[in-house]
Amino acid sequence: MDTLSFKTVSANKASVQKEWLVVDATDQILGRFCSKVARLLRGKHKPYFTPHIDCGDNVIVINADKIKLTGKKWTDRVHFRHSGYPGSQIEVTPEEMLKKNPASLIEESVRGMLPKNRLGRAIFKNLYVYAGPEHKQAGQNPKPFDINTLK
Repeated sequence: MDTLSFKTVSANKASVQKEWLVVDATDQILGRFCSKVARLLRGKHKPYFTPHIDCGDNVIVINADKIKLTGKKWTDRVHFRHSGYPGSQIEVTPEEMLKKNPASLIEESVRGMLPKNRLGRAIFKNLYVYAGPEHKQAGQNPKPFDINTLK
């Protein structure tokens, strides 16, 4: 066997096949669920994963309002925001975030698990989160995906 003839295949933007996946967040634990969603967005589940290319899938998360947290994290954990003006730091608990906008809880968690650069911002645009079971991407014919099958 001639081992010198093997070539490492690197994916590029033209050779990547992106799919549309629908993932249900009902009764899922927030951190474990979001790490799997980030893995799908990044494309690490594909055999041709290339770190510097957006080779992940488009992911639609439904039922974001039915996500779970364990222990006292609903009230004890605090998320910080700052507008840049003096004295404008805002502290929000996950319970308040869920009441105001359930999608923001999942979006913020997934955003923190993606690269902090141009590629991470581009990958994040492939995430669509909805509080209920309905979504607007029916025209893309998304396939339902069982997130529990992903390691």
